[in-house]
Amino acid sequence: MPPIKDHPLRYGLANELHARPFPALGVPSTAVFLAIKQEHGAAGRDRAADMAHLVALLDRHGAAHPQPGATHYSGPIGRHTLKWESHTEFVTYTAFSEGQGKRPFDPADFEVFPPDWLAEAPGLRITSALIRIQPLKDDDALSADIAEWFVPDSVAVARVLDNAAVIAGDFRIDPAGHQRLLISVSPETGPRRVGRIMQRLCEIETYKSMSMLGFSRVGELSPRMGELENRMRAMIGDMTGGEKKAEETLPDLLDISAELEAMVTQSSFRFGATEAYETIVNQRISVLREDRFKGRQTFAEFMMRRYDPAMRTVRSAQDRLRAMADRARRAGELLRTRVDVERSAQNQALLESMDRRADLQLRLQKTVEGLSVVAISYYAVSLAGYLLYPLTGVLGVSKGLITAAVTLPVVAAVWLLVRRIRRKFH
Repeated sequence: MPPIKDHPLRYGLANELHARPFPALGVPSTAVFLAIKQEHGAAGRDRAADMAHLVALLDRHGAAHPQPGATHYSGPIGRHTLKWESHTEFVTYTAFSEGQGKRPFDPADFEVFPPDWLAEAPGLRITSALIRIQPLKDDDALSADIAEWFVPDSVAVARVLDNAAVIAGDFRIDPAGHQRLLISVSPETGPRRVGRIMQRLCEIETYKSMSMLGFSRVGELSPRMGELENRMRAMIGDMTGGEKKAEETLPDLLDISAELEAMVTQSSFRFGATEAYETIVNQRISVLREDRFKGRQTFAEFMMRRYDPAMRTVRSAQDRLRAMADRARRAGELLRTRVDVERSAQNQALLESMDRRADLQLRLQKTVEGLSVVAISYYAVSLAGYLLYPLTGVLGVSKGLITAAVTLPVVAAVWLLVRRIRRKFH
């Protein structure tokens, strides 16, 4: 009996769940992270350019190339291990190595990505980070390090994964242009758990930055939304007060409705992506299972105070834009209904005017018919007279008497004939 056939996507879909394993990191170690995104149309970008940029970096170190069409790669480049991932709108590079330099968060660590190679990137940097992974110190020593390396008013610190590590970051860009992230690892924490913590922190930073693009989009849309809302409010007021004719208001209202629909269409992807990225940020923070460290704010608290208001602004702007588009659509429908009613009234008045004119024409026609009977009778009597005049001598009567005798019968015959013709056509 032949074996059952597999669906052509079975293995690919199963392997996709295991396609991006977490790195295994020793302690101490150093990691650098970079996320690149095209400024416009990133979701539809040429992914071959991303692959070519990765291959250019691998070729500098004589490293093996990824499979054609790959969306992830992991392998050694010199003394570092590189992890590359392609996402919907961006690509990420993470390079990590064992050991640490004397200077914490040394910008020289980022030199694993050569400046000329960075200059040829098919996109722009959306974020980058220097990550220091060190053994866990006592609380006082760790607090001193955090006070030295991070901005005190925005730093977030937390114990994570049941005291497996203490993480810290201030979500600020340092003078070298990078974010700083610290992972202080307990002795009993294994390399794979360290790799998961590092990966989660990079994801939090990346998706936070990506979701803030929605907040920037709101800043671009808000002034124009305010202008359109004021115009629409004034138009609806004119509709209510009857100060302008519906035919004059309708074109302007349709222009506003069309512009709002265009804004909704152009912003729908960004707002949808922002919602998805926000969800990922909150999920990544929740799986860290944070506990407070010496009364400091946790990552979740930082996001609640600084990040969540921005996301609420995005959702509010999205709802406002949709509501404005719906309101403009309803007002346009109401105005079109008013125009239709007014035109119906005009058409009714026109029909009544046409009825009056038809009635007048009918009266005029009857009058003309009466005159036509007289005219036709006149000529018919004349013809009858000419026909009967030779009988005057035989009958001994005058021409006038014969004319008078035939006048009434001729008029009656003409009248009956005209009436019959009119009935035939009506």
